Amino acid sequence: MPTIIRIGLVIISWLTIFYLPKETVKKYTPVATFSSLLVLILSMLSFRFKWWKVKGGVSQKIFNDFSFIFGPYFIGTIWIFHLTFRRFWLYGLVNIFMDTMLLYPLNTLFEKLGLYKLTRITPKQLLYTTLSFALGLYGFQLFINKPKSSE
Repeated sequence: MPTIIRIGLVIISWLTIFYLPKETVKKYTPVATFSSLLVLILSMLSFRFKWWKVKGGVSQKIFNDFSFIFGPYFIGTIWIFHLTFRRFWLYGLVNIFMDTMLLYPLNTLFEKLGLYKLTRITPKQLLYTTLSFALGLYGFQLFINKPKSSE
């Protein structure tokens, strides 16, 4: 069952990309890639600090983490920037809402479905981490959107 859920998360996420303009995907792919890199680093640190565990060992943990990182996180970042960029207050509210939904009701659901189990990190700590990532991502997008000066 967990494998089907993981694959479903990736497929459903990627199917939504067809509803975005190509220019949007091109514009926000760098920030989505940077977001994925940050979450990948978090995932690698979770091995060392045992923040969460996945039944089935290391290979299942890698599969689990990659399905979240390159599914909902990557595509979700593009969607969030498409809908909110240049309106920081809205970006902040959407991120608070989405991260809170993920780390409280969805986290409980995913744990019950056997996708993973948080062990040495709390949802609140992960919430603060993801919200700090969101601030960094917004700054990153502002930086790469900066108009190039002509000489």
